[in-house]
Amino acid sequence: MLVTFKSKAAADVVMYESHAKPILDMLHKDLKRGVITAAESSAAIALLETQIGNSKNHEAAEALQRDVQAHHNENGDDNGHEKIEPVTFSARAYPLLDMLRAANKGSYDILWGV
Repeated sequence: MLVTFKSKAAADVVMYESHAKPILDMLHKDLKRGVITAAESSAAIALLETQIGNSKNHEAAEALQRDVQAHHNENGDDNGHEKIEPVTFSARAYPLLDMLRAANKGSYDILWGV
């Protein structure tokens, strides 16, 4: 299923439920229906920015490990294909963070499930 975040401050942001759930859980919000009020947006921005920063630290370490495994495997074969890069948490969360920033600036709420 999809979750569509709506605000007068920005275009709709659409995510799969499985991708929206960790973000909404972090914000202590219900997945099916809810609101991030203009008053809550500053705290939500700070929390999401912190989580994105933390995830980027892990992403860099994982990318280095993938590179080492692809180019320095047990056969010494340096021509191996690298694994497909997954879409990162920060890439998935950034559109909602951008919406939160715009909503905060204009004092608008963000709604979903309505």
